[in-house]
Amino acid sequence: MPDSAESSGQGRTASWGGLQWLASREIGNAHGLTLGRVVIRKGCANPRHRHDNCEEALYLLKGRLEHSVGDAQVVLEPGDVIVIPPGVSHHAVSIGEEDAEAVIAYDAGERHYEGESEEG
Repeated sequence: MPDSAESSGQGRTASWGGLQWLASREIGNAHGLTLGRVVIRKGCANPRHRHDNCEEALYLLKGRLEHSVGDAQVVLEPGDVIVIPPGVSHHAVSIGEEDAEAVIAYDAGERHYEGESEEG
């Protein structure tokens, strides 16, 4: 089931940062993809979650992220890309000296979001 708080073209802010949706089926400007911008504040982490219906690609614009994908950990620097398969739990911690900013894309017009906690 889509997370309507996050699927809105209006975006979403949270204590850890925020999401701004740029293209999706719900916004009405795309059918087969979802595109957005995410900011994770310095020292913060987004909730661990997964997307069962789509693959996710994240392109880091600035900052540094320690990203968990399943049981693996990877550190991302600006210009790095990570691709997360459908159904794999993941989250990111902003470990740089500034907020992390990234472009995120999903291969579905309506991505599903399932958080591992009530925070998601």
